[in-house]
Amino acid sequence: MADEDGIREVVRRHRARFGRLDVLVNNAGVGIGAQASEHQTKYVDLQLAVNLRAIVILYRECTEMLKAAGGEHRNALVVNLASLAGKSPQPWLSVYSATKAAVVAYTQAMNKELNGDGVKSVAFCPGFVDTDMTEFVRDSVPTDQMLRTEDIAEAVHFLLRVSPACVVPEIVFQRPGETI
Repeated sequence: MADEDGIREVVRRHRARFGRLDVLVNNAGVGIGAQASEHQTKYVDLQLAVNLRAIVILYRECTEMLKAAGGEHRNALVVNLASLAGKSPQPWLSVYSATKAAVVAYTQAMNKELNGDGVKSVAFCPGFVDTDMTEFVRDSVPTDQMLRTEDIAEAVHFLLRVSPACVVPEIVFQRPGETI
């Protein structure tokens, strides 16, 4: 997802195979922890490219198909995976937190820009979800205390059932007792 030509090719293949796009889920993400004094430019650039730039490019490349679907049923949907870290930035994950906060802001801007065309955007802001990406924290947060992928999928199902008159700009997922 860091390669613009690769993103365009994915969209081209989708358009050729399906001809339409009703739902886009921007789920790619990478988090590389480091203290501010130890940030390596290549990892900063990678997080910016995958976590934020790819979403911007996907909107650009998919807007025509999304607007066509939105014009048809007023309920085209884009789900952007942000993070609880984007709502409550964390040390050591400062660049990741910053990219995910930017995803929340970009989602809000896209709602202002595209809602009139029947395209709704939502930022998902989960805490730790039991996936490979949370392997680094399993010593302090056991998997049975993490959010489940089914929790995220259920939110997508909910969003697909709401009426065209309802926009849900953001959903924050957190564990019981967790605060932002």
